[in-house]
Amino acid sequence: LGLMTAVTPLATDIYLPAMPALARDLNASEATTQLTLSIFMLGFALRQVFYGPVSDRIGRRPTALFAFALFAVGSVACTFAPDMPSLLAARVVQAAGGAGPVVIARAMARDFYDGPEAGRELSRMAAIMGLTPMVAPMIGAALLSVAGWRSNFAFVALVAVLFGLYATLRLPESLRARRHEPLGVASLFGGYGELLRAPGFRVYMTLNALAFAGLFAFISVGTFVLQGVYGLSEKEFAAAFGSGCLAYVSGSFTSSRLMRRYGLGRSIAIGVTMLATGGLVMLAAALWTTSIVALMAPMLLYWSGVGFVLPASMASAMAPYPRRAGAASSF
Repeated sequence: LGLMTAVTPLATDIYLPAMPALARDLNASEATTQLTLSIFMLGFALRQVFYGPVSDRIGRRPTALFAFALFAVGSVACTFAPDMPSLLAARVVQAAGGAGPVVIARAMARDFYDGPEAGRELSRMAAIMGLTPMVAPMIGAALLSVAGWRSNFAFVALVAVLFGLYATLRLPESLRARRHEPLGVASLFGGYGELLRAPGFRVYMTLNALAFAGLFAFISVGTFVLQGVYGLSEKEFAAAFGSGCLAYVSGSFTSSRLMRRYGLGRSIAIGVTMLATGGLVMLAAALWTTSIVALMAPMLLYWSGVGFVLPASMASAMAPYPRRAGAASSF
């Protein structure tokens, strides 16, 4: 399950050091190049809504294997994209596949565990997921220096195939009772109305959205700001980005230890405090200093707070819905 959650950060983070080179090679602007990340996240979000309800009906395992296959196809298309429109289209396909393993991994954690135990396992999965963006830009920078930006997507395609084969051999079916309604629009999305009407679910969903918003605001422009404004090299940017991922992993690991003792609510409260403090201090640093240390230190605090908030809020959101774990994970 931890490996399944690593698919998306690998696809989004491995080519970050190569974005300036990609822009030059495809004769694209910085804004258009950043769109390769934004459009991936948009496709990732829209496709998530299908995988959970489908897995509630036909099972986690077949849905996950289909998603891995689609992700591999999209990655190959990215590798050979001749121009920016083709790359953007391939990123949509890649995102459509990458959304599946993440959703299903969370749902399977809910199938096996409940309450703080589910939160603890999600935190462990988040720690594994956090290791991927820590090393992915370093791998990407090394591949870029040897074989160009296309090698980044080729590496992702290879990993997708290997992960898919591993899942074929080792992934169990965790769904105990399948839902037997026919696969129609009403049956697929009817459960989302129930989730939206629950005040607690709306709160936890909003916490996830806000935490991710701050994280990806930094990720989408970080490579241009840190390299273009602060003058970091590709490898120095990879190291700076890796330090943020390490902060996220540390936060996830620490929260997994605290949840059993203090519960999910306390972990969320600590994380939200870290998010607010990190965001405000980084705003002050951007306005009044030119020090990269002053900019990155509060961002590291923010990343650590994300490691507290996401697993605990996901576990809290999914806890009341054991028969709709897939839909809750998707939403």
